This record gives sequence, C-alpha cells and structure tokens, in this order.
Amino acid sequence: MTTPGTRRVAARIAELRDQRGLSQEALAQKARINRVTLARLERAMHPPTLDTLERIARALGVRLVDLVR
Repeated sequence: MTTPGTRRVAARIAELRDQRGLSQEALAQKARINRVTLARLERAMHPPTLDTLERIARALGVRLVDLVR
C-alpha cells in the first residue's frame, strides 16, 4: 500500500517529465537510474529514496522541494 505522499511525488515526477518532453528512458539516463525503477516510481509502486529523488530533480532541472510539493 502506498501513501498519499508517494502518489503525489509519483504524479509530480511524471508531470514534470511530460512537460519537458522526456521519455522515461531519457529521464532515467539523465538521472542515472534504471528505467524500470523510474517506471515503478511513477506508478507509486514503492517510495523513492532521497538519493533517487535528488537525481531525478537534478535531471529535470528543478529543486528537490519542487518534486514533493
């Protein structure tokens, strides 16, 4: 079972990725994470680690706080 916070972060990552016209593969490569990991995060299948969130934020060009709003 996922928490509302995990679902909110998942939706925000997908939203920002779509706004930038990035595929999951492209974002995963920029963030240096596995594409399957990113896909699972976007589906809120498990909560992301802080390290993963930092990598994704950097790859999207946003502050970490922008992912968790």
